[in-house]
This record gives sequence, structure tokens and C-alpha cells, in this order.
Amino acid sequence: MTHLLLLIIYLSFISLGLPDSLLGASWPAMYSAFGVPISFMGMVSMIIAAGTIVSSLMSDRLTRRFGTGMITAVSVATTAVALAGFSFTHSFWPLCLWAVPYGLGAGSVDASINNYVALHYPSRHMSWLHCMWGIGASLGPLSISLALRSGYGWNAGYRGMAALQAALTAIFLLSLPLWKQHASARFCGAAPSQKPSSQPQPIRLQQVVALSGAKEAMLVFFCYCALEQTASLWTGSYLMLHLQLPAETAAGMVSLFFLGVTSGRFFSGFLTLKLSDVQMVRLGQCLQLAGIAALLFFTGVPAARAGLLLLGLGCAPIYPCCIHATPARFGADVSQAIIGVQMASAYVGTCAMPPLFALIANHIGAGCLPLYLLLLGILMAVMHQRLLQRCTVSANSTSV
Repeated sequence: MTHLLLLIIYLSFISLGLPDSLLGASWPAMYSAFGVPISFMGMVSMIIAAGTIVSSLMSDRLTRRFGTGMITAVSVATTAVALAGFSFTHSFWPLCLWAVPYGLGAGSVDASINNYVALHYPSRHMSWLHCMWGIGASLGPLSISLALRSGYGWNAGYRGMAALQAALTAIFLLSLPLWKQHASARFCGAAPSQKPSSQPQPIRLQQVVALSGAKEAMLVFFCYCALEQTASLWTGSYLMLHLQLPAETAAGMVSLFFLGVTSGRFFSGFLTLKLSDVQMVRLGQCLQLAGIAALLFFTGVPAARAGLLLLGLGCAPIYPCCIHATPARFGADVSQAIIGVQMASAYVGTCAMPPLFALIANHIGAGCLPLYLLLLGILMAVMHQRLLQRCTVSANSTSV
């Protein structure tokens, strides 16, 4: 039963990754068909991100009421409906309306499943869980590419993903009893300190932010996702404009970053058998620094390739290990609320910081990308260290 539920959880994160990369892959065909500027993708992506932030902040209230299994099924169903709506849309403004459920379907399930795995499974499964997201995110562009190459248009790619999400929804609905059985079995044998106490009311946002270390945790996730998203969106332009590489060469080299993230999370699962979450995060920060240094202080294609690969490998353990450590740092009672706020902070960083770099690059040049990433990495490391200190002080004061 435990292994079957784990398979369901892995499937849920594949389904979470499926729609995340569709818009970027399909937009070159979509915007010309809609007759809108290419920059309008930013409007759609902002609506999706806003919905994700809202649903992330609501994850504690929704999960306490309906449970992780039901949240997963409903969220995937919502995403399936949104993808189907995209596939039948032939103008821009209806696309914006369908972007609302597109975003709402992602945030709650992301925070809810992350919290469930953090409470019930060892750290290695958190790393492998996020590796599954990478697999799903890789399948999305492939579906669009197949639809376009076959002559069916981008709509068919979205329709196929909607059908796949609908099939996954049926699987998640059938798996609902497994969630309750697994939670009951785990907590029956758990120590009292590890059991979340019954709490009739969800925690308000103000209470979450007021917790010792919460602000630092939010900034860690903000900086991490800002760094990851800025690197994924702008390294291609950096390679073309600063290193004068051809577009096809730059595009191929950017894939090294994603290769590092996905493969790094696979191998991180094995490293967590020997290293703690804190050690894994610090290892990731060191690899990030090495990758940024290769981009900042060395020139040429070999250094750029090594830098991007190291940067991706460094990003790999930070996000899952920080999430997995949340219940131990803040307590199982509030971990769902904390993870929801962390997810929202992560999406804010994803939305805000790449456009900020775009403004900087317009005035200074894309060559400042490594320095921009370095500043984000330093701030993240400082906030992570402060988080550890605040949580240690809080734990000591509670024990006294």
C-alpha cells in the first residue's frame, strides 16, 4: 500500500509538471495565430502565476478541510479543464480567462503534496518527487512539437495534455482511500511530537508570517526561484549577446542547466542517505557558486558549459531539501501553512526577478547575468543561515 501511494504521488508531480512548460513551447505558434505581439505571453503567464500564488496561500485551509488526496484530484481536474479551454480558444482574451483555472490548479496541489511527503517520507523521496516534475515538464514541449510536426496545430497538443490530465484525475479519484490509510498507519506508530495536533481552524497568514524564521524561509524560496527562473530564461540571451554564440549553440547549451537540475535531483535522493537536509542545501549553494564563478571569471564555450551544468546541479537539492526540512523546523501543526507561504514566495520570485533583470540588461547589457545570479545566491545563503539560527533559538526557548 505504501509503495502504491508513493507511485500515485510521483504521478501527481509528473501531472504538475506537464502544463508548466506548455505555454513557452506553444507561444511562437499561438501569438501569430491570435494576431497579438509576442510580449503578450507575459500577460498570460502573470495571470497563471497570480492564480498559483492565491491557491498556494489557500492550501492550508483547503488541505485541512478536504485532505491531500482530494486536493490532488480536484486540482488536476481543474488543470485538465483549463488545458481543454486553451485547446478550443482561437483569440487572445478567452485565453486569459482560461489562464485563471490554469494557475489555480497548480498552487494548492504543489504545497499540499510537498507537505505530505515532508511529513510522511524520507528526504530522498522529496528529491525524486521534484525529479518527476522535471520529467513532466519535459513531456509538455514534446507534445506541442509532435502536434506541430504532424500538422494538427498547437491546439491538438493542448487537447492531448488535457486528455492525459483527465485520465490522471480518474486515477487520483480511485486512489483516495490510500491517502487516509497511509496517514493513519504512519501516525499510529509515530512519536507524539511528530503527530500534528488537531486544530479546528487553519492558521491565518499574519500568524504564519509572525512565526520565528518564517520571513527568512520566505526569502530563501523567493531568492532560489528567482535565481532558477532568471537562469533558465536568460542564459540563452547571455550566451548569444555576451559570448557571441550562434542561437542554435546557445539553445543547446541552456539544456545543460536543466540536465543538471533533473539529474541532480535524481542523485540527490541517494546523497540524502548520508547527508542531512542542511548539508544538502549547503552543498547545492557551493555548486551554484562554482557555476556562477565559471560564468563570471572565465570566457569560452567550455567554461560556459561547465558553469551551466554546475549551476543546475547546485539548484537541484536546495528546493526539495528546504521543503523537507520545514516540518522539523516549524512543527507538523503549521508545516502546511508554512509550505503554502513558501510556495507563494517562490512564485513571486519567479514572476518579479526575471523582468527586473530584463530592465537591467536593457541599460547595462546581458553580460551582467552572472553578477545578478551571484547577488541572489548570496542573499539566499544569508537568509538560509539566519533561518537556521532563528529556528534553533526558537527550539531552545521552547524547550526551556
